[in-house]
Amino acid sequence: MSLPPLVEPASELSVDEVRRYSRHLIIPDVAMDGQKRLKNAKVLCVGAGGLGSPALMYLAAAGVGTIGIAEFDTVDESNLQRQIIHGQSDIGRPKAESAAASIREINPYVNVVIHNTVLDNDNVFEIFGQYDLIVDGTDNFATRYMVNDAAVLLGKPYVWGSIYRFDGQASVFWADQGPCYRCLYPEPPPPGMVPSCAEGGVLGVLCASIGSIQVTEAIKLLTGIGDPLVGSLMVYDALEMTYRKIKVRKDPNCAVCGPNATVTELIDYEDFCGSVTDEAAEAVIGSTITARELETWIKEGRDIDLIDVREPAEYEIVRIPGSRLIPKGDIVSGAALSQLPTEKQAVFYCKAGVRSAEALAAAKAAGLKNAVHVQGGVLGWINQVDPSLPTY
Repeated sequence: MSLPPLVEPASELSVDEVRRYSRHLIIPDVAMDGQKRLKNAKVLCVGAGGLGSPALMYLAAAGVGTIGIAEFDTVDESNLQRQIIHGQSDIGRPKAESAAASIREINPYVNVVIHNTVLDNDNVFEIFGQYDLIVDGTDNFATRYMVNDAAVLLGKPYVWGSIYRFDGQASVFWADQGPCYRCLYPEPPPPGMVPSCAEGGVLGVLCASIGSIQVTEAIKLLTGIGDPLVGSLMVYDALEMTYRKIKVRKDPNCAVCGPNATVTELIDYEDFCGSVTDEAAEAVIGSTITARELETWIKEGRDIDLIDVREPAEYEIVRIPGSRLIPKGDIVSGAALSQLPTEKQAVFYCKAGVRSAEALAAAKAAGLKNAVHVQGGVLGWINQVDPSLPTY
């Protein structure tokens, strides 16, 4: 179903702009009118990371007149495998500034607006209100639900994308025309159930595949051409090289866009999504040590069993000396409970402390009352004890 264009056309294109966008102008469906609409459009990209990188670059190349960047993070070396808008010389630089510089190099006719801040309940309405369309490149559930709810409450459409390892998804959520994100996912997954890209990894080029779909949908919405993904979910499997289009219907019981909505204002999204389960939050009370405390225990020869609860591929990258590997999933499922120590004190660690908290809860439930976990995980060990080890 085609929809009316989101924006009115600009008054004109300059001679230089006609030359730059000539390959668009000779497409009958875009032509001069469509390109003028792109020039007049204001699009906000939430995030300048894996999805935001290709999205921002192609929005700029397409001639979107005003591009906003909402990003608070800085460029890290581990970003460069997939976040192609940044380069080696940008390491340590705010991502918003690095992305803006790349956009200006791609297209000097684009007006770039930097929002170098954490997007939260206090500023999301003010920031979203400046734009016609939102492109969501976030990688955590709390922000995704906040983006959705803010867009619904403001009546704005947004293009959503998600990536993990070899799989990607994309859709257009617009409560005025179809379903919203909560119609598809009414509740977030249980804490710890879905690993982040930092925990599970992502094939770098997958970002380009999904990011380019997002920009394609943005162009269609802005210019009023084609059949946008409103009411459809595109699922991409890079290993099988397959695309599936799944129908998504508006949920009449949706908490935010349904006729009897219960979410009529922004909520506490960290609490709604949670970072760890209630059991894990309770388990870590009085059972958490720092990396420096662990170092002291090791030097003192304390009788401990140091257990790494990450995945084998992560264990191969870096580990705390003297540890052994038992993945969290095997502990939580009960499959590896027999491998846990009964004579020694169990000390669990993961990458940053979330998975080890979940493992700790399962171990305590199984009777290991004196077990502890390491706050900050292996990254804490690297930062506090041995900075010569590689990070990821």
